[in-house]
Amino acid sequence: MICEQMSKKNGFTLAETLITLAIIGIVAALTMPTLMQAYKKRVVETRLAKFYSTINQAIKLSELDNGPVEYWDVMYGRAGGTIMPEEWYNKYLKKYLHVLKVETTQNFERKVSIYFPDGSMCHFSGTSFIFYPNANDYEEVTTEDEEGEEAVNRDVQVSGTKNFTFMFYSAQGGVMPYGYRDPNNDHDENAIRNSTTIGCTKELPSKERALCTLWIMNNGWKIPDDYPLKF
Repeated sequence: MICEQMSKKNGFTLAETLITLAIIGIVAALTMPTLMQAYKKRVVETRLAKFYSTINQAIKLSELDNGPVEYWDVMYGRAGGTIMPEEWYNKYLKKYLHVLKVETTQNFERKVSIYFPDGSMCHFSGTSFIFYPNANDYEEVTTEDEEGEEAVNRDVQVSGTKNFTFMFYSAQGGVMPYGYRDPNNDHDENAIRNSTTIGCTKELPSKERALCTLWIMNNGWKIPDDYPLKF
């Protein structure tokens, strides 16, 4: 009899169980978006840092075979050049990078897209390297320019969140965040955020937030707490 009474006292009623489940559901609904944001940010941080290291290690290895980077052939892009992107990749990077696949666009730029084992990708032509932490976020959209030639929409509307802008700076010896010039220059954060053309700010008419990559690098490849864009 005593055991039966204790069992009844220690058990949960159906109403109590339902209330508990409802509270758990509410807490989960409130915290899940925050957890997802944090996860996405960690993925971006990890893959940005890895890409920066991987691409520049490949360039350093290539220099052993092909000489100093400042004397390499100039890759063709919107501003012209002496060698097509695919030829440039095959000559200077192919041997030194581990990738899943390589694609070349059929438009006039002939951009090269390289897909990495961690799920990221980068496409490039000329001096422009656009990195996508998640390759599935990359979508090639073609239009026509004023002369009727096929052109490419660069997806600048997702710059700073889904893609990040790097440049091939031969004078600095590798692929660096857009805007990087002097390693001894700390790159003033206000200038990075407040540029009216390519600043890392939410309210930007062009939405081409090319300087976001530099800001993240300056923060040790960690997305700042006051980063203005959501993932």
